[in-house]
This record gives sequence, C-alpha cells and structure tokens, in this order.
Amino acid sequence: MEITELRHRANEIRKDVIRMLAEAGSGHPGGSLSATDILTALYFKVLIHDPKKPRDPDRDRVVLSKGHGVPALYAALAHAGYFPREQLMTLRKLDSPLQGHPDMRRLPGLDASTGSLGQGLSIATGMALARRLDRKAYWTYVILSDGETNEGQTWEAASFAGHHKLGHLIAILDYNKFQLDDAVKKIIDMEPVVDKWRAFRWEVFEIDGHNMETIVRTLQRAKQVREKPVMIIAHTIKGKGVSFMENNNHYHGVAPTKEEAERALKELEAKS
Repeated sequence: MEITELRHRANEIRKDVIRMLAEAGSGHPGGSLSATDILTALYFKVLIHDPKKPRDPDRDRVVLSKGHGVPALYAALAHAGYFPREQLMTLRKLDSPLQGHPDMRRLPGLDASTGSLGQGLSIATGMALARRLDRKAYWTYVILSDGETNEGQTWEAASFAGHHKLGHLIAILDYNKFQLDDAVKKIIDMEPVVDKWRAFRWEVFEIDGHNMETIVRTLQRAKQVREKPVMIIAHTIKGKGVSFMENNNHYHGVAPTKEEAERALKELEAKS
C-alpha cells in the first residue's frame, strides 16, 4: 500500500474509532486517535501477518501495551480482514469479543491481553527472547503510552532487553504528552527521553508520529538493526484528526456524544 493509500486508510480507521466510541458511550478517543497512524503503517505496510492464519507461529507480533487505545487496533484489524467491520459497533457490549481492553482469548489477531499499564514491554521482551531461543525470524512490536513509563516495570524490561541485546524487538512510544490526570511533564517528566533509552542500550529514533512517510521509513530502518532492541519515539497529538479533541485531555477517557461524533465525522470526511 502506498503512502497516499495509507493516509486514506488511517482516516477511515479514525472514522470507525469515532463511530465505535459514540455507539458504546464510553472509551478512550484521545489515545486511540494518537496511535492510529502508527497502527495503520504497521498493519498495512510493515507487518508480516495473514488474517486467515491469526496464530501462524511465524507471524510478526504486536503488543498494544496501552490497552485503552484498543479501539484503533480493533478498527485496524477489521480493515485488515480479521473480522467484519460491522462487528466494531459491538465495542464494550456484553458478550462482545471487543472489550474495553484487548482480550487475546476472545478475538483473532490479538497477540496479548493488556490494559494494566506498564506490562506490555515485559510481554514483548518475552516474545523476543522466545524468538531467539526458537530460532524464528518474526519481529515483535510494542506500542507504549508515555504515561505508563512512570511505572518501574517498563524500565526493568528495558534494562533486560538492552542487556541481552534482544534484536527483532521494536518499541514505539506514543508520545502524545498527556496521561489520565494531566500533562505528562506535570506528573513525572520523562525528559530527556532519548538519552534514557540510549542509556539502556537501545537504538533510538525520534519521529513525527503522524507523518506516514516518516513512520514507514523509520520502521523499515529499525528492521535493519538486529543486534539490539529499537525504540521509536513518536511525537503525536492526543485526539489527532478531530480539532476539538486535539490536545484536549477531557477526551482521554470520555466518548463523544452523538452530536460530537457527527461533528468529528464531518471533519474527517472533509479530509477523505
């Protein structure tokens, strides 16, 4: 898929995120929209995967450590053909496999059950170590929120992966600068974030997390690094694509009303 097509796909995924959350009446639009371009680049350009074989032992793995952003992942999976798009409208409903946080036991295409923040990098590190022991060729990708790097478990996993020079492990930090309570820098300032990850023996790239061409190019460059883990620090905008949600932390965990959804969809439609 070419860059123009990827941008269009990301916009369509954003529309589905808005529709899903409005229908559910709850969820996390801000962090879903900030991660949409990253997920689109992965599922439609970079990953080795097959929706018809979701448990293929040779597939690339994706761990969404920031499990609350799963509406964007669900939409990407549906667009990729893992399940019908109509099923997206069952988000957070009783007995739906599309719960508020990903449950890999209930939905094909999910590689990890997440939601308790700070654990995803440990899961991904285990996958990368298993790949080495099994002498497989797959890659493991993990998407982290900036807020969850407040948690010590993230840095334990970072230290382990760096020490053991775990290749085929690519982490992407969705650095949208906000977490539940406030701006990240007011809770626990992450800076100097690049220096921190380099100190843990990771190869580090720093990018605009909404420039599709840059995202794809950097993911491809990251796959050339095979003797150590890679961290891609993606500077993003919370609520990206919907003007009244952008950098508005009210929409961290508040779904749009029907009226707000109509307004958001009108904006996104104008970008199609």
